[in-house]
Amino acid sequence: MSRKSNRPVDWEALVTQNETRLYRAALAILGHPQEAEDAVQDAFVRYLEKAPAHLDSSAAWLMRVLVNGCKSRLRLAWRRVGPLPEALPAPGPEEREELEELFALPPEDRTVIHLHYYEGYSTAEIARMLGCQPGTVRSRLSRAREKLKKLLEE
Repeated sequence: MSRKSNRPVDWEALVTQNETRLYRAALAILGHPQEAEDAVQDAFVRYLEKAPAHLDSSAAWLMRVLVNGCKSRLRLAWRRVGPLPEALPAPGPEEREELEELFALPPEDRTVIHLHYYEGYSTAEIARMLGCQPGTVRSRLSRAREKLKKLLEE
């Protein structure tokens, strides 16, 4: 597992700066704390193994790897979606209802909502991460907002 790079990587700083936002993204996509933890660990392992030496933004590369890993996990046959956990490390009580509504959305919708509104990525950046067109991301965002609106009105 050697990383081909001429510049040293401050591993502790990389993990400290990215672990919380990666975990939140993985939790929003997967809906299970344990799976989210595993997905974040897998992303960091992939960084050690395969991050390109000419990397401009480690954070963006890690997020793209994490999202792709989460998509792979969602395709697994044994995966079962359960209820929202009672205690989440990231949100406070005021965010609880919104998170429950967010978890009611399909994984594709949760992914674009989280990456756009919580992580601040543009639709073009999200499209590159997900391997789709920016118009697809905008459509998913629009559909997800409508679904959330209906859920919140109920």
